[in-house]
Amino acid sequence: MSLKKQISMTVNGTLVNAEIEPRRHLVDFLREDLHLKGPHLGCEQGACGACTVKVNGQIIRGCLFLAVQANGAVVETVEGLTKSGALADLQESFMRRNAMQCGFCSSGMLLAAAELIEKQPKATREQVREWISGNYCRCTGYHSIVDAIVDVLEARSKGQKVKPVVAHA
Repeated sequence: MSLKKQISMTVNGTLVNAEIEPRRHLVDFLREDLHLKGPHLGCEQGACGACTVKVNGQIIRGCLFLAVQANGAVVETVEGLTKSGALADLQESFMRRNAMQCGFCSSGMLLAAAELIEKQPKATREQVREWISGNYCRCTGYHSIVDAIVDVLEARSKGQKVKPVVAHA
């Protein structure tokens, strides 16, 4: 008798069918079965934000969410949002501001930032800090991340795009 459950979900625009253990976490399924390495395993307690993904348009902690809970859902990872261009200005701004140093927190930070920009397009610097406070970053001290997000908020409020980083020869 198999204890596995059949699930079906759309991940980054692709329909995925799988048979999994009922207690398997979504982030483990995404990383190990689908080989999506954007969401990371950090604290495995939902505190660090490294495992952040979107399920039906809402960001969640993938280490606290069972894959069977995503049955029938639309799941988006940083890979899918990068491919679609949804994060292009944020990624550009993160590069410009050197906000992606080791990269471990970047996927969760980008997803949190994208949600903030969508829900609070006129957020203040203090609101940005508060919004991302559930995502830990050990490298940057947050200043460059906040600067990058504020740059995107300001550019979008003026109907502009963040200027690309120009490589020096």
